[in-house]
Amino acid sequence: MHNTHDTDDLDEEYTGPSKSAVKRQMTALQEIGESLTRLTEKQLANVPIDDERLLDAIRETQQITSNSARKRHLQFIGKLMRDTDVEAIERALRVMYKQKQDKNSTFHQLEKLRDSVLAQGLEGVEQVITRWPSADRQQLRQLVLQHQRELKSNKPPAASRKLFKQLRELQENAAEKT
Repeated sequence: MHNTHDTDDLDEEYTGPSKSAVKRQMTALQEIGESLTRLTEKQLANVPIDDERLLDAIRETQQITSNSARKRHLQFIGKLMRDTDVEAIERALRVMYKQKQDKNSTFHQLEKLRDSVLAQGLEGVEQVITRWPSADRQQLRQLVLQHQRELKSNKPPAASRKLFKQLRELQENAAEKT
């Protein structure tokens, strides 16, 4: 039997991306699209998206509750994102994520500081005064003493919340000055 297939066609290799690579790329675009759908309108305005159809698709996805419809719409968003500057969008998302992490980290640091001040009592107040000289020493002392009274009488920790709020304001005021 004689082979009738052209052997020249087999010698030319396909140099484009593999089918798996294309699927991975599309999945990555869909994941970026999904993170865009979790943003608020204000956050979305800070993302450099020029394509109005893509913005509309993102907003529509936020309204979809059916899982299968949502999945199809995310695939559509991935398709639309092929023609956009994905790197700029990723940079904007990373900046937002970093800001959120920084905010959470600051929140946790202030919680630890509050707990430390309440545990140390008046010595803790002096540490706050050392850190923020503009802090109201008398008010801080009153909050610490009020917290101790609340603990003894099993009342809700109102003084603890007030102290946290005051520490947060001190932190924000110090950040504005720098």
